[in-house]
Amino acid sequence: MSSQGCIKCGSTDAGEKDVAMTGSGLSKMLDVQSNKFTVVFCKNCGYSEFYNKEASKAGNILDFFFGG
Repeated sequence: MSSQGCIKCGSTDAGEKDVAMTGSGLSKMLDVQSNKFTVVFCKNCGYSEFYNKEASKAGNILDFFFGG
């Protein structure tokens, strides 16, 4: 079994997007989007993984997605 590609379908065609989300409590009521993530998704099957934008600056996120 290959350690490369999407863990669901094996495709190596991926994309990534940056997203922001609200937290809970007061930040949710005020729509303060303080949680920032990079989403890596498989373009073939749609499987997605979220990576904390602050914690993932050091490495290539696509390498994490493909098990590199």
